[in-house]
Amino acid sequence: MTPDVLLVGAGDLGAAVGLRLADLGHDVLALRRNASRVPAPLVGRAVDLTREAPDLSDVRPRLVVVALTARPRTEESYRATYVEGMARALDALPEPPERAVLVSSTAVHGSHDLPDLEDESTPPDPADGPGRMLVAAEEAFHERVPHGSVLRLSGLYGGGSTRLLDQVRKGRIDDPHRWTNRIHRTDAASAVVHLLTMEAPPEHLYLGTDDAPAQLGDVAAYLADRLGAPAPPPADPAQGHGKRLSNARLRSTGWAPAYPSYREGYATSGS
Repeated sequence: MTPDVLLVGAGDLGAAVGLRLADLGHDVLALRRNASRVPAPLVGRAVDLTREAPDLSDVRPRLVVVALTARPRTEESYRATYVEGMARALDALPEPPERAVLVSSTAVHGSHDLPDLEDESTPPDPADGPGRMLVAAEEAFHERVPHGSVLRLSGLYGGGSTRLLDQVRKGRIDDPHRWTNRIHRTDAASAVVHLLTMEAPPEHLYLGTDDAPAQLGDVAAYLADRLGAPAPPPADPAQGHGKRLSNARLRSTGWAPAYPSYREGYATSGS
């Protein structure tokens, strides 16, 4: 095998990206602490990037995806994983890739009560240590791959993620008026693959989110009705607060979400 794709991180999202690329005919090498958890036909290579650099002297991937996961959600953990771990992996490459995508988070935007949708022109304003480390990781990524693209994803759902469903079942919706932004895991994976394979050179930054920011109370009410759970407090648009995000730049490239809002996503996936 001569891999033309390198996954730096192969958790749920990274593996989903790798499998899509494999379906397109690419050979994919995935770095993960436990290589046995990398799904076939991807090839896993065991490395703990928080402690050591990988040996990549034998690979020259055309495409690179950085999709790491840090636990717990602390500044120290995010620095070790997203900043230092990513740097070790990228610095180990014998030559730069043709295209690369770093999966980041819209958490770097903080939380604002703005009248208009936020987009890629909105300066990062992280509210905590993990958010600051994500900004540092984006900067370190562009230092090493100046032509690479950062994809800031909003809240992921679908697959095995049941956090909001569990809250609705328990009636624990604390702030129904807060604006929320989300993207289904299927759409997140398709966005990464799209940026790697689209004909035109991608830009340096994209927001990955669906078409419809929604107040938490509206989402919870929809889920409560589907689950037969008690109705949560209603959302009041007049009391709406928090950020609302636009996917216009990503959509302008030809990408479109299969699940444009929470309604389609939860109705199809059931989670």
